Amino acid sequence: MPVAQQVLLHPNMGLLLQSLFLLLLFLLGSCLHPAAAFPKGCYPSEEEGLKTFRCSNAQLTEVPRDIPNDTNKLYLDSNQIPFLPHDAFRDLPLLLELDLSHNAIAKVESGAFRGLAEHLHSLDLSSNRLVSVSKDTFSNLKAKVNLSNNPWLCDCRLQELIRAVELAADSSGGIVCDSSAQEEHIGKAFLQVISNTDFCNVYKKTTDIAMLVTMFGWFAMVISYLVYYVRQNQEDARRHLEYLKSLPSKQRRSEESSTISTVV
Repeated sequence: MPVAQQVLLHPNMGLLLQSLFLLLLFLLGSCLHPAAAFPKGCYPSEEEGLKTFRCSNAQLTEVPRDIPNDTNKLYLDSNQIPFLPHDAFRDLPLLLELDLSHNAIAKVESGAFRGLAEHLHSLDLSSNRLVSVSKDTFSNLKAKVNLSNNPWLCDCRLQELIRAVELAADSSGGIVCDSSAQEEHIGKAFLQVISNTDFCNVYKKTTDIAMLVTMFGWFAMVISYLVYYVRQNQEDARRHLEYLKSLPSKQRRSEESSTISTVV
């Protein structure tokens, strides 16, 4: 029997060849599809010992779902992402830095950053389309946040937001009033404006005045009804007395007695 056939017939050799064949298929598949799970334009890397995932300028319209969950630095800048949904980053518990700058973000749902409070120390939302965001969106977040270069509406909501977050260094001057109830604030840095204007106090005063006006309106309606009621009763009493005067004397005295007892 030839030597080659003897080798193939050996039981251990058959298992070894099968294992080698499977390993070859796995390596070949890895070479042909090295990053099949990642969106086009996204790739993982390691920078300064930190696991990084870059999707900069990748024409994304939403937050990718297949980001490695051990990512420390995530770059989603320079895309067309319009909003951040609830739990957008919940599977990234080790995230330290998140760059969302230069997108089209106009809405951030409550809970979008839930799960990032423990480790995240840098959040960049600059150069987006944010007009108004609730302070609860950043609840328990300890990261330094960059909110500059957005078309902010300067009001009490923005004032509460600024007080609830820690702004990134040198970013406060970029938070500018794009719109405001008072035109003289437009184009000015928000921190400069609130140094002289308390938007929340103004809002409270406006609310108090509205409540007073409403209460006064109801009070006036009650008084008007009481006046109408009294006058109507007086008119009814006058008509009844005139009717009594028109009756014969005996019947009139009886009716008057009845009227007086009723009044009493």
